[in-house]
Amino acid sequence: MGTARAERFSAVVRIDGRGRTHVPVPFEPDKAWGTKPRHHITGTLNGMGLRGVIERTPDGAMLVLGPAWCQDARLATGDQVEMVLTPEGPQRADLPADVAAALDAAPDAGAFFDSLAQFYRKAYLRWIEATKRRPEQRPVRIAEVVRLLQDGQRERPSG
Repeated sequence: MGTARAERFSAVVRIDGRGRTHVPVPFEPDKAWGTKPRHHITGTLNGMGLRGVIERTPDGAMLVLGPAWCQDARLATGDQVEMVLTPEGPQRADLPADVAAALDAAPDAGAFFDSLAQFYRKAYLRWIEATKRRPEQRPVRIAEVVRLLQDGQRERPSG
């Protein structure tokens, strides 16, 4: 999965007082990858793998990496870095047509789905796809997923 294109750029980092690395994102993630409440990403910083969330700040889009990740990178405020970022996990354009249509028909559920980390998105999709032997259950499961998402449920209750 993954039709969204990678964004490549250089940035100057800032390390805050808590040891977190702030990387300004020089493009608008909503324009590059579609409008979402949160953009979960994967990629590299100077060739080192990373995962994170692009946050909206008064200064624009910002990727903030925690202190544990930053220790390995040995970065200092003012360092220039080379970045490659891609949306993480299944994106709306990657979804089966029936699932995408159901999320489009319930914009609040679709927005919540888009805000979830890939782990939760994939779990919902696996549950829907597990209907191969009982295809009549697929629309039932899609409707249940939409209902759960509308209720703000990150995952399907077990049971």
